[in-house]
Amino acid sequence: MLHAARHAEDLGFDHVAVGNRLLDSGFGLDTDPLVLLSAVAGATTRLRLLTSVLVAPYYPALVLANQAATLDVVSGGRLVLGVGTGWNPDEFAAVGVPARERGARTDDHLAAAKALWTRRPADFEGPFTTLHGARLGVPPVTAGGPPVWVGGHSDAALRRALRFGDGWYGTGADAAEVGDVRRRLHGLAGDTGNASRLTLASAAFLTPPGIPAVVPPPGRPLGGAAPTAASVAADLRELAEAGLSACTLWLPVAAEHVGEAMEWVAAEVAPRLT
Repeated sequence: MLHAARHAEDLGFDHVAVGNRLLDSGFGLDTDPLVLLSAVAGATTRLRLLTSVLVAPYYPALVLANQAATLDVVSGGRLVLGVGTGWNPDEFAAVGVPARERGARTDDHLAAAKALWTRRPADFEGPFTTLHGARLGVPPVTAGGPPVWVGGHSDAALRRALRFGDGWYGTGADAAEVGDVRRRLHGLAGDTGNASRLTLASAAFLTPPGIPAVVPPPGRPLGGAAPTAASVAADLRELAEAGLSACTLWLPVAAEHVGEAMEWVAAEVAPRLT
């Protein structure tokens, strides 16, 4: 994993992303994103470090705020905290968090974390978190805390992005969906202008030609079912025109082929985007 991260940095990629599963998903190693990205931070110097996405209700607000601030410090401000409400009923049961509370807990934890990142001491009163004169163990190096990208496509998720986020983070979004999300964000924000400040980003699924996929992509593949460098670049240009400014490539290939897949993107696709 660390070799792949260093290779991605050498090839010029912008960021690496790690998901958040606690139980075996069947999609490879299911590591804690903050722990693994701390190791990646020590192995790289430039790459941004994205949680894609961290399930906020799994973490008590104080723990989440302190772990994220710690990674922000040790990485020199490279953390992007992608967050979501989660969905897996088995994992919610295992951590003792009612799944029906996941949205409310996410809002509570983000609000409390923002308070801890911006105020010393911090006071906060929420439905699941209470702080009185709290001083976070380590303040983040990034003013205001690491940028937060809120995942999800529902109106509730978009409102959460407007309220707590620095960006919106989608999964497998095509240009039409990015445009729709952009319009919905502006509609929900009204006349505040709050939507214009948000980064729009999304994960996309890509299996480069000639490299076997170990699992089927859970959505439309970037570049179509038989992608070429031209079709992948065309899709990326359409996403950018729709307003997307960052794209995470989810590569469903075996570990021994990850380097080859990244090299294909860097050599064949990236030059078509300049």
